[in-house]
Amino acid sequence: MSQFREGAKRATQAMRAVFPPTPCMRNDLLSDRFGADIWLKREDLSPVRSYKLRGAFNAMRRAIPKHQLFVCASAGNHAQGVAFMCRHFGVQGVVFMPVTTPEQKILKTRMFGGDHVEVRLVGDYFDATLVAAQEFCTAENGAFLSPFDDEDVIEGQASVAVEIEQQLGAVPDHIILPVGGGGLSSGTFSYFGNQCGYTFVEPSGARSLAEALEAGEPVDVSPINTFVDGAAVAKIGVRPFTRLKSVSIEDVIDLPEDRICGTIVEMLNVEGIVLEPAGALSLEALSVVAPQIRGKRVVCVASGGNFDFERLPEVKERAQRYGGLKKYFILRLPQRPGALKDFLGMLGPNDNITRFEYMKKSARNFGSVLIGIETDSPRNFPAMFQRIDDAGFTYTDITNDETLAQFVI
Repeated sequence: MSQFREGAKRATQAMRAVFPPTPCMRNDLLSDRFGADIWLKREDLSPVRSYKLRGAFNAMRRAIPKHQLFVCASAGNHAQGVAFMCRHFGVQGVVFMPVTTPEQKILKTRMFGGDHVEVRLVGDYFDATLVAAQEFCTAENGAFLSPFDDEDVIEGQASVAVEIEQQLGAVPDHIILPVGGGGLSSGTFSYFGNQCGYTFVEPSGARSLAEALEAGEPVDVSPINTFVDGAAVAKIGVRPFTRLKSVSIEDVIDLPEDRICGTIVEMLNVEGIVLEPAGALSLEALSVVAPQIRGKRVVCVASGGNFDFERLPEVKERAQRYGGLKKYFILRLPQRPGALKDFLGMLGPNDNITRFEYMKKSARNFGSVLIGIETDSPRNFPAMFQRIDDAGFTYTDITNDETLAQFVI
């Protein structure tokens, strides 16, 4: 443990020639809400808006001068971290990305890397992209940079913990960490050891750490939900798991993807903090662990802020649906004069129609209508549905039907 700590400290010191520490800031809003001393480690304020450049820096500095060509496969933060460091070290990099990668991420990777990075778009899914990257790396005798399953990367990510200890002047009582492939969480756990309490947070659609702990080894949890893209990993890394296998399963929680959206919206609207879904995981976890952190000094690692604002309408929509403020249902509307007026009369004063679309008008006596309704309190819906029931209207609530929602919402 002491050897790892010393290595992480040396890596952190070396990083100071490239970028300053990210802030560790007390958050009054969350501290007051949960009765604790809550600090945010703002990895969203790094030069590439995530912690990923730390591991890339440490792995690359160890590989130079043996290697001058670096290869990675990534659709997001890892690609940008590698690109940034390729330009810093003056070496060449080839970044493989799926063809389906949003243009914004491709442009940012090229921007950070400049003339030192080539982006290659290969495959519709990441698995195909990874195979192409590894084959190219072998053929060209380059150095492959794993996003998490590499000891030098893990040591580099542990610099987050080193900075937290330096900035607080002590080890926190409790630290909340997002988990994807395990690089950040295993590095932090290896650095702090049993000096503090932990909560490891995964998205419900990609429980790679929890499943690995239950099985005693990394397992593939495919298919996964990719909404929380920065933490949506089908199989935790072998090396990170070796460091995390002693973690208690009780310290690992998972959060529904829609639930995380509420924190993204609140942090943006109230605090002016832009977080990607993975970056919001640790903050949302506070409400789950509230009883055990009361009165303690707690650090939440906000792991990244690479948020595409084109996703904001979807994030707001998910937050409203999870919070019970918005519902969708298919109404069987009688085809008679006044039927629509009758239905509108059943809405409360704070119920607003946000979607109204005839889905089928071929029936002679009835038509199917897709309706979306937004309100200011989840308590309004039971009364509204009771009025609809009393009037004899037939409807199907599809709010939480993910399969159907993909086609009609």
